[in-house]
Amino acid sequence: MRHLVKTIGVFSLAALVASGFYSAGCSRPVPHEERVSLPGSVKILPTDTVSELISKAARLVPSERQLAWQALEFQAFVHFGMNTFTDREWGQGTEDPKLFNPTDFDAGQWVEAVKAAGIRGLIVTTKHHDGFCLWPSRFTEHSVKSSPWRDGKGDVVGEVAAACRKGGLKFGVYLSPWDRHEPSYGDSPRYNDHFKNQLRELLTNYGEISEVWFDGACAEGSNGKRQVYDWGGYYALIRELQPGAVISIIGPDARWIGNEAGVTRESEWSVIPVVEAEALKDALKPFGFDGLPDEKSPGGIAGLDAQAADLGSFERIAAVARQSGRLLWYPGQVDVSIRPGWFYHAAEDDKVKTLAQLLDIYYTSVGGNAQLLLNIPPDKRGRIHENDTQKLKDLGDRLRATFAVNLAEGAKTEMVFDLTAVDGIDRRGRATGYMKRGVDVFSCALGEARSFNVAMLMEDIRQGQHVEAFAFDVWDGAGSVTDHNLLGQTGWREIATGTTIGWKKLLRFPTVTAEWVRVRILKSRNDSTIFRPKTFGLYLDPER
Repeated sequence: MRHLVKTIGVFSLAALVASGFYSAGCSRPVPHEERVSLPGSVKILPTDTVSELISKAARLVPSERQLAWQALEFQAFVHFGMNTFTDREWGQGTEDPKLFNPTDFDAGQWVEAVKAAGIRGLIVTTKHHDGFCLWPSRFTEHSVKSSPWRDGKGDVVGEVAAACRKGGLKFGVYLSPWDRHEPSYGDSPRYNDHFKNQLRELLTNYGEISEVWFDGACAEGSNGKRQVYDWGGYYALIRELQPGAVISIIGPDARWIGNEAGVTRESEWSVIPVVEAEALKDALKPFGFDGLPDEKSPGGIAGLDAQAADLGSFERIAAVARQSGRLLWYPGQVDVSIRPGWFYHAAEDDKVKTLAQLLDIYYTSVGGNAQLLLNIPPDKRGRIHENDTQKLKDLGDRLRATFAVNLAEGAKTEMVFDLTAVDGIDRRGRATGYMKRGVDVFSCALGEARSFNVAMLMEDIRQGQHVEAFAFDVWDGAGSVTDHNLLGQTGWREIATGTTIGWKKLLRFPTVTAEWVRVRILKSRNDSTIFRPKTFGLYLDPER
């Protein structure tokens, strides 16, 4: 793992709620006038009833910046820097800047290569742990200005930012808090000022920044003292200068998924309980955290164990509430490299992930209520290697072929429990019409038998994340689906099941042919079975 500190587990859960205490139908229906969106976090208390906890979890929604970030779905991480030229993953900070000298640097080629995969944003490593800056920072000589590249007048960050704008990609920056070159590292006040100066340069000189990506890498400085980061100060500066930028992974807006293998949990919740920040200060100091941001920025240093198998179940929520805690809208991001390493190594040219591997990662992450951040490291030329570009194109071509036609477009839809509430699906796959609460089964009449092997479900997360369990069925019975058999079992064949949906759930299964399909909501937060489908789609992967 390239980052020194990524997860901070500092608390153990209390006993879970008694078996069977929580079920889909136990919550009090919330009157419409109470059903308002809550901000990105809300307190949960030992005095909260089951109904109150369910209501708080169901009513939590993302911020506008989180919503826009989630909609990107697929971004590129680009690890490029001194390590590219030393053939390392972690540098020492003592490398000679003259080593940095790409022979054919082309940021436009990066952008075209990642766009071929359907990627919508790019985050570049502006400074890794070795402290070498890919922009001509005024606050250190350890940067591109001291290299022979472009006669010391080059600016990797500037060229990549411009190429992203030209190519229509969002542009983000990674800035390592650990700096093995900077002499002030370990003298916490001095280094924090230095770090904020460099952060300010990135936030003010390169146009719109869509994301600022932090890891928790922390160590001792040359003075023998462990650096204590001013996270609250860093966050405040970002909010001041780039208010639309998402702060991840040590940050309040997006969390690390817990691994670098491209794997999400079976139940990936965006509503996450954490213990109150006040209880964490002493426990977090050994990790370099001195004090915590206020409740508006609880984020990645809120004591969350990102690798826990369960982050957002009701049982977990109830356990944290017993200690007094807080619910966050805190979506997951999957960072994984297209190669074994994060920086380019010629020895790995034949180890680029296969198309099948990349597809599995895509469907697991983007199709598992997370955002995919795929690392693609440029080589010593300053270009993305041909082997990588080919795999990116293969991935994009396969995804475009699969998702070009929504076979559910124009289908007659019906939602059955209390009322029929949706009258169709538009050309973008979005449910149309008005729907009241209390939906149990969502069905589609395709009009004719159609073959498909991928299904897509999306909740409208502007209304919160609700679904806890669902099943997807196709009609195999004789005759037509009627009101009589729509809710029955006879004639229906279960194709797939799942737990959470959230922003997007992608289901893959062997090709089936059917004229009717349905989604059964088996368990959902708040009003028993509240399912607001933002988008529904059926697709055919031609090569599956």
